[in-house]
Amino acid sequence: MTLLARITRFGLARGAFYSQSIRSFSNVKSFEIYRWNPDDGKEPSLQKYDVDLDDCGPMYLDVLIKIKNEMDPTLTFRRSCREGICGSCAMNINGRNTLACIKKIDSTKSSQKVYPLPHMSIVKDLVPDLNVFYEQYKSIEPWLQRQVSPDGSENLQSIDNRSKLDGMYECILCACCSTSCPSYWWNGDKYLGPAVLMQAFRWIDDSRDEQEIKRLRFLKDSFKLYRCHTIMNCTDACPKGLNPAKAIHKLKERISEKLNLLS
Repeated sequence: MTLLARITRFGLARGAFYSQSIRSFSNVKSFEIYRWNPDDGKEPSLQKYDVDLDDCGPMYLDVLIKIKNEMDPTLTFRRSCREGICGSCAMNINGRNTLACIKKIDSTKSSQKVYPLPHMSIVKDLVPDLNVFYEQYKSIEPWLQRQVSPDGSENLQSIDNRSKLDGMYECILCACCSTSCPSYWWNGDKYLGPAVLMQAFRWIDDSRDEQEIKRLRFLKDSFKLYRCHTIMNCTDACPKGLNPAKAIHKLKERISEKLNLLS
């Protein structure tokens, strides 16, 4: 190889190295992540991690996975589908409840904060305790109930009746809406919350279900339902673009219409 070729090759390699270095350091962002371990006796804290966004995926979940894989294997969080379907990675990012897997990184912020869902007991780090939430969901009996035993034939539903379930059946029970609701913060042990109430109305409004009155009577309660004051935080927080507040309003109307006729 001639001297000129060697010089040229060295220059190109060095230029590429410097270019890569500049590119990497120019897009490093800081992420402050909530940390708490129930076993070490320490108070909760925010731990700072610097992440090169040029070497990372575009979503906040990508950041968390990169930190866990390359920087700190003790960081704990839930995740599964990475497509906004399972609801596992619900958390509070920069002050808003959302799904980490479908929330794009805000590259305009120099420092960003990631917390678990608010006003929930914490298992560890970004993992909230959802036992009460799931018990509340169980209490509404979220399955199709018929007064007569099925005879083996199809349980048909018209297109119009099926369309009534749109905007409710898509709920993935991520709890973003419920944990954004002040009424749920203060009465989470009694008030069922937006997510569960929307799911309750999903079964009440299903034309194939035959236990509407029983379901309405169960929900007609000053705490289970009527702690909702239509603040609308739930609708604003839903990462799936659903409207729990609208479903709760319809539920209240249905109780007024149906149960008042029976009383």
